[in-house]
Amino acid sequence: MSQSAASPRPTVAGLQRKLRALADPARAAQSQRYFRTGPGEYGEGDQFLGIRVPAVRLLVREFRLLPWDEATALLHSPWHEDRLTALLLWVQAHRRAEPEVQSAIHHAYLENTRWVNNWDLVDSSAEFLVGPHLPRGGGPLLTRLARSESLWERRIAMISTFHGIRRGDYAATLRMARLLRDDPHDLIHKAVGWLLREMGKRDEAVERAYLDEEAARMPRTMLRYAVERFPEPLRRHYLGLRAER
Repeated sequence: MSQSAASPRPTVAGLQRKLRALADPARAAQSQRYFRTGPGEYGEGDQFLGIRVPAVRLLVREFRLLPWDEATALLHSPWHEDRLTALLLWVQAHRRAEPEVQSAIHHAYLENTRWVNNWDLVDSSAEFLVGPHLPRGGGPLLTRLARSESLWERRIAMISTFHGIRRGDYAATLRMARLLRDDPHDLIHKAVGWLLREMGKRDEAVERAYLDEEAARMPRTMLRYAVERFPEPLRRHYLGLRAER
């Protein structure tokens, strides 16, 4: 029996039916609080079905043969888990695609950043769909994203540099950390601090050189995230530089 006869072609409608079947109103209410969806909060108006991330990932694996461009309809959904599913499908498709298709997915992602509109959506996608397409130092794309009025585009600029960190290239991370140092939003402070910490796990000397120069001017949350793994005396040293400002 042929593969097509054995298994029907995956469709967005079929995937959405399975997502809806997993909906849990109690968990949805928890998620709406956790992701700050109230008036004036960063996730204002977002809607949740209430599905655990491992369950979403299982569905992504099941629907891995869904054409990546068809998943765009999911990305435009008002439901958070639909958008997460679409992004994870894009990440999976990008990983196995030829360069021409990878480029198409990358450009589609940048054209749809308004739908990548919470921190978990950014963190699940930016490293994989932007990071591999960056030149050393991040280039003009990351500069544009880092200067965007969109909180989520600014977070994309930072998180996408994780791709370089994993490969021992820290130039983009260091440049974005400087560009975003004075950002007004706590979610950017956390992202910068987290990526500096991840860089330091691989090369502590590079992180310490950055902190020697910048710690006194860094927002407290950013600095605390960056020094979290340091031995206590070293952690106190850098936090003390901030306190002396």
